Amino acid sequence: MVNLDEIDKRLLTALQEEGRITNVDLAEKVGLTPPPCLRRVRALEESGAIRGYHADLDALKLGFSITVFALVSLRSQAEEELRAFEDHMAELPEVRECHMLNGEIDFILKIVSRDLQAFQEFLTSKLTPAPNVDSVKTSLTIRTAKNLPGVPLESG
Repeated sequence: MVNLDEIDKRLLTALQEEGRITNVDLAEKVGLTPPPCLRRVRALEESGAIRGYHADLDALKLGFSITVFALVSLRSQAEEELRAFEDHMAELPEVRECHMLNGEIDFILKIVSRDLQAFQEFLTSKLTPAPNVDSVKTSLTIRTAKNLPGVPLESG
């Protein structure tokens, strides 16, 4: 875990809100001059606290009208089998998130698709026949009320 002071938290909060903010504007926003601001951001990147910078794309405007959450149960929970499933999911571009869960369900996946037909094809040709998959339960999203990237950093 990375130790953060209040300035680091303000930097990270600002960068989560606007990843393309200039160093000058970022420095002003958190109460620093640009050189120490840049040093702190680079230190946060090197520590791994900042993993990268990404554009927030509008799936619908890009032709991806379906978002599905899939609950996947595997036949075996042996570590080798779990890793094989994770590796397989990493190769599927439609799978945007893959989280291992505890309890009755082994994984939850977030899947995006162009339309219902494309999703059904993905489901029947790539997901359900994947090695070690026992069952898949899916739910299509109706709407998204909240979708925030990052973590809830509190700053004084």
